[in-house]
Amino acid sequence: MSAVATDKSRSFPVDPNLPRWVCQNCRHSLCVIGVDSYADKVTRMDNSFVVLPKQKPPVLPGAPPRPRGAGASDAAGQPGKAMDESFVVVYKSESATDGSGANSTLPEGGPNSPLQPHNSGFHSTITILKRAFEMATTQTQVEQPLCLECMRVLSDKLDKEVEDVNRDIEAYEACLQRLEGEAQDVLSEADFLKEKLKIEEEERKLEAAIEEIEKQNADVNAELKELELKSNRFKDLEDRNRDAISAKIEVSQSHLELLKRTNVLNDAFPIWHEGEFGTINNFRLGRLPKILVEWDEINAAWGQACLLLHTMCQYFRPKFQYRIKILPMGSYPRIMDTSNTTYELFGPVNLFWSTRYDKAMTLYLTCLKDFAEFANCKDKENNIPPEKCFKLPYKIDNDKVESYSITQSFNKQENWTKALKYTLCNLKWALFWFIGNTYFQPISAMLSSPTEALAVGSLYSKRGGGSKYVA
Repeated sequence: MSAVATDKSRSFPVDPNLPRWVCQNCRHSLCVIGVDSYADKVTRMDNSFVVLPKQKPPVLPGAPPRPRGAGASDAAGQPGKAMDESFVVVYKSESATDGSGANSTLPEGGPNSPLQPHNSGFHSTITILKRAFEMATTQTQVEQPLCLECMRVLSDKLDKEVEDVNRDIEAYEACLQRLEGEAQDVLSEADFLKEKLKIEEEERKLEAAIEEIEKQNADVNAELKELELKSNRFKDLEDRNRDAISAKIEVSQSHLELLKRTNVLNDAFPIWHEGEFGTINNFRLGRLPKILVEWDEINAAWGQACLLLHTMCQYFRPKFQYRIKILPMGSYPRIMDTSNTTYELFGPVNLFWSTRYDKAMTLYLTCLKDFAEFANCKDKENNIPPEKCFKLPYKIDNDKVESYSITQSFNKQENWTKALKYTLCNLKWALFWFIGNTYFQPISAMLSSPTEALAVGSLYSKRGGGSKYVA
């Protein structure tokens, strides 16, 4: 008799009276087969027992009690009785209920029916199966019953576990044998005490080191807290002073912009006009019959003009061939020609005989013309269009500026003053070119007023008649 899972591809003779079992792993229904081959044995075994009723038979009144050994003597005295009467089975309601109530149902007819002997053996078989399944569950720790496939899987798993356990046992036994074969050094009591003292000493040192580290950690934490407080105070101070610092930065930036717009030469040598006179640093250059300018003022104006032209020529040396040298000496400037002859450019001088003074003024014009030609060549090297290259607003030809002679001998004071005015205009034009080519601010940034801008703009306009210089 065995339990198998139901399969549509195979058919087994199934007893419809048997209960339905379920595999506890795959939950497939199981059927118990092979019961027929044991049916006769079960029937004979069941018929060899006499089942007494559940209740004791009533005792008749007045009847003497049966002695204890009477049954045995009667049975011995009547050897011809059947085997069935030689056994007595006490029927227990609890066991009967437990064995048959859970998985099967008693057939109709009661205990006195003709099928009762066979059913009693059947229920005993079911009880035995249940107890066998319970014992198998207890031993394998797996719910029973199981089908054949699940049983094979379980068997393989158990075999593998057994192999693992056997390998562990072998490993443990090998390790134990190795340990038993090793020589064991047993310390004496004195050596043990020495090792103990040594370990205790190391423990005390470690504890001291731990205390020192904890102390250092506390010091570091205190320093960190102090630094954190200082950082917080610094942040607060920074927040409070940020506005003030921003204001200072703005003031500094505005001051820087002002310095960038400031031009040393333009501020040191302001060239302008005052009526018929050209002025440099507010010193008038020239004389008129009605306005007799002092020679000290004229000498100071020539000294400023010489210093300005000398500064610009020196800046571009050695590219600029400084043939005619200007010697600025305050109010007593001098001019040196190519032969190293020096001429005084200061007065007073005789109106009718001033050859050296006239020669000095002519050499100044020649030096200014040389600088203008150098500026024109410089613009051409920088690929500036020819019409935009530097050119003096008033043409210089030997001792004349346009049609006015700069010499004083046998010349009208009005013409001499006009020539000096045009000379200062050309000098201012050269100053603007110098600033633009030495990384100074452009002309528009150096003008102090709209009137000055108009005056300078007129210098670039088309020349003609008396519109060359705004007076």
